[in-house]
Amino acid sequence: MVDVDVDAEAGGGRGGGGEDGREARWDDGLIARRAAKRAAAGAQPGPKDGEAKGEETEEDTLPPLGGHYSGPLRGRLDALHELVGLSRTRVESEALAEAGRVLDEAAARQRLSSRHTVIAIAGATGSGKSTLFNALAGVPVSETGLRRPTTSAPIALSWSEGAAGLLDRLAVPGRLRRKPLAGGAADTGLQGLVLIDLPDHDSAVTAHRDQVDRVLGLVDGVIWVVDPEKYADAALHERYLRPLAGHAEVTFVVLNQIDRLGTEAADLVLDDLRRLLDEDGVALGEHGEPGATVLAVSAVTGDGVPELRDMIAGFVQERTAPERRLAADVDAAAARLRPAYLADGRAGLDERARDAFTDRLAVAVGAQAAGEAAERVWRRGAIRACGTPWLRLYRWYERLRAHGSTDPHLDSPVEDELTARQRVEQAVRIVADEASRGLPTPWAQAVREAAARGAEGLPEALDELTVTLGDPAARPPRPAWWPAAVLAQVVMTLLQIFGALWLVGQIVGVVEPGLLPPVLVMVGGIVGGPLVEWACEGAVKGPAKRYGQEAERRLREAAAACGRARVLDPVAAELVRYREVREQYATVVGSRPSARIVGGGRGGTGRLGATRTGVRGR
Repeated sequence: MVDVDVDAEAGGGRGGGGEDGREARWDDGLIARRAAKRAAAGAQPGPKDGEAKGEETEEDTLPPLGGHYSGPLRGRLDALHELVGLSRTRVESEALAEAGRVLDEAAARQRLSSRHTVIAIAGATGSGKSTLFNALAGVPVSETGLRRPTTSAPIALSWSEGAAGLLDRLAVPGRLRRKPLAGGAADTGLQGLVLIDLPDHDSAVTAHRDQVDRVLGLVDGVIWVVDPEKYADAALHERYLRPLAGHAEVTFVVLNQIDRLGTEAADLVLDDLRRLLDEDGVALGEHGEPGATVLAVSAVTGDGVPELRDMIAGFVQERTAPERRLAADVDAAAARLRPAYLADGRAGLDERARDAFTDRLAVAVGAQAAGEAAERVWRRGAIRACGTPWLRLYRWYERLRAHGSTDPHLDSPVEDELTARQRVEQAVRIVADEASRGLPTPWAQAVREAAARGAEGLPEALDELTVTLGDPAARPPRPAWWPAAVLAQVVMTLLQIFGALWLVGQIVGVVEPGLLPPVLVMVGGIVGGPLVEWACEGAVKGPAKRYGQEAERRLREAAAACGRARVLDPVAAELVRYREVREQYATVVGSRPSARIVGGGRGGTGRLGATRTGVRGR
């Protein structure tokens, strides 16, 4: 098998490295870069940074998947190859196992003969598949008889040379490789056919069933031989036909031994067989539509055998069976991977969610409270600077009586922490839940992990940020008109003092008596002082409010930048990665005429579990 692990840039399994033990890592933009390289016609990718020119990278050593397949299939294989590599650090390896097997088989099949089509004949014990095998060969090749099981190992029948590699891949020993009558040269329509007679799929020998499961996962097409007695056997339908319903285009279902039935009975059995196949989800190739071929034959009398040979000949001469089988395998792998890549709605973070996260961080760091405090300090400073001395003295006395101390730090309580850790953690949880809502489980988990990693040091970072910005209320700026207001208040105070001294001088007889002038001077100072203070208080409202808003904005923007760098950006990077792999998955799914992919969630070829035995009711 060819190793399908992608280069080290795509990463290894979750929590581990690749096969060579190197640590897995993620390379952002990997798909975009590779897409740009493919878009440049004829452009050869240059060496990566840090690589010597001409040095072979791990990606160069990978097999050129899809090199011999048609355009659409090759694109799907390339996309699946990218998808597996880019998902190893996000999706569990068990979910990628089937996709890896498909890539292995695609790489192995493309190196072998494209001129040959390998078709297996499979059936239950006593269905007459070996007799039909001999009828198609024109010479007794496979042993038939009453002993069960008769066929114990796969027997190969090749109509042309050059199929040794294919048979080696199927592990068919040389002693069991045969040629049809006269070497098969006369059957020009069957040139390129390799027919494999398999052991009974319901054999009592476990090794026989294991061989059937293994070969069915490698052949290009399969002929299921059923008989009138066991055509509704649950082991056949539940173990094989239903899981392989997506491979209908490379499937033939042959009702053998119709010589044991009358014409009317054979038609009834054939109709019931078609009904069961439809219930299994197997598309029937009727009326020109792609799907499985269903017909009735008698290997003993030869009835229907020529028609079967003609159908097989047309199937072989088209030489598209390997690609159609591989396309069906890709469909089945894509169906199994669907829960890991398709979301239930539009995933991501909108502006509303980002703004809400910023608001919660702003509350956590107290941006609004800091702005309001800065506004109050500004206004208080203006009132203190421009207020009357007597009012300032009264306020000082009130503070002294209320606190019993003149300590200015008692003006406002001091918080123990600069940020509320619980609020920060809650904000991160909410934004992670919103970002992961609707995502498939692996990618939702990756988004939550990215947010959790960013939240580990976010409270401490916000604390440091708050300290770095400083307290906007500590030293508010002083407007240019404050000195003029202070000077006016000093003048008003001096007028009061001058008027009072004037009155005292008149009382003691130093100054000529005249009550009105000193009283007017003193009243002008007494009234002018509060007027100046009130005017300053009104003038400071607008600048104080703007100063508080600016302080809140700076702290809010700083907290938003910290939260964006630590939480939102890593979450957005995970969402970008998800969108990239989703685009690759859409390419893998592609579109085919036979869009019926049934049983994608059940075991497929080579990994088929045991089912109940018995016969299905008709």
